[in-house]
Amino acid sequence: MEKKDKKNELTRAEEEIMQILWAIKKGFVRNIVEKFPDPKPAYNTVSTIVRILETKGFVDHKAYGKTHEYFPLVAKDEYRKQYLNTMLNNYFGGSFRQLASFFMKHEKMDIREMEELLTLMKKEQNKKS
Repeated sequence: MEKKDKKNELTRAEEEIMQILWAIKKGFVRNIVEKFPDPKPAYNTVSTIVRILETKGFVDHKAYGKTHEYFPLVAKDEYRKQYLNTMLNNYFGGSFRQLASFFMKHEKMDIREMEELLTLMKKEQNKKS
């Protein structure tokens, strides 16, 4: 099993902030706080988490005096790919078949959805060939 790198994992709070930054592309802490639903987290809490994200290499900033405008360094698609690969490896033994079987059993995926998935997979495979 592959060793987990905590630096590349996001906590729930970090992921919420990254989702906002991915959506707005760049922003100041106040812009991030504004995007949260009520009750909004404290400004200092968001600021602390953004600095943690910067330490982890997910975010960088441009300074305007004492104010910082933050922007993502890691693309949403890049993180999604890493996250899904980790989930696939950790919970389904790296087997897409086991993942699909899980969804068939527990998520009530029907035959039509499986056929659509198969069609998408075939299209992607043809692009690689």
